Amino acid sequence: MQRVVDLSTDGLHVAVHRGFLMVSKDREELGRVALDDIGGVIAHAHGLTWSNTVFTRLSERAVPVVLCARNHAPVACIWPLEGNHLQGARLNAQVSAPKPLAKRFWRDIVVAKIRMQGAVLTSVGADAGGFTVLARKVRSGDPDNVEAQAARRYWRGLMGPEFRRDQGGDGTNALLNYGYTVLRACVSRGICAAGLHPSIGLHHANRGNAFALADDLMEPYRPIVDRAVYNLVKDGTAEVTANAKRALAALSSLDLPTPAGMSPLHVHATRLAQQLSGLFCGECNRLPLPEPLDPLILNSLTRASATVS
Repeated sequence: MQRVVDLSTDGLHVAVHRGFLMVSKDREELGRVALDDIGGVIAHAHGLTWSNTVFTRLSERAVPVVLCARNHAPVACIWPLEGNHLQGARLNAQVSAPKPLAKRFWRDIVVAKIRMQGAVLTSVGADAGGFTVLARKVRSGDPDNVEAQAARRYWRGLMGPEFRRDQGGDGTNALLNYGYTVLRACVSRGICAAGLHPSIGLHHANRGNAFALADDLMEPYRPIVDRAVYNLVKDGTAEVTANAKRALAALSSLDLPTPAGMSPLHVHATRLAQQLSGLFCGECNRLPLPEPLDPLILNSLTRASATVS
């Protein structure tokens, strides 16, 4: 199980010693984690100090370090320059990928996301009848913005008619921000390990977005975070507490079904990035996107993650 290290206490010092990431405060060690067990580092706190060796050792293992603002939304990512020995060739293939190919991939991603949203709505007893139809309407590049049409119905059905998704908001929105940050870290690591660049997206193309490709590939997994946040809110969690962080970080190891059997989400995301790299290079012909989970399984799996203490 790869661990997501969350640094949320002010004034911490982070260093590396004998293969471990060590966290201390006022020269007192608070904890350590083996570098090889880390899947991502998320930093929220003020006054953090770092040894430069931290970044070099994590980068050698393709582990991203995500820096976040107060609302738990990521603002920067430190990622390795050499995540794969074929990186140069794969970066060239990624940059030169024809637009029709990128549009086709984006269509497949949107379809997978909408189908997963439908499964989430079904799992909470909401009406999801139109989501199968919406998924069928998605064309190459999603020129009709079916993704946005689905989102409007989805958030009303999942969180209620008064809910508005706001990246700068608190409460439920802050919980979603944190869960998505965990996803970005998992997907960004897979992208780096596959020899791709996380800022060169298929659809997301904001010049200032260092996570463009990560934001693309994480879309089908977002509803899993949404379902976990739904559980937290229903259980009375109104803000990003330590228990909520543990629950959402645990989603990176949530088992998802694949043709070869069950696989943790972070492994599934890594395979997705590797397959995308292969598609850019003409080595394969389809993306292994996550399939909609059975509502009963989805409910039990995310409920188990959401109640981790």
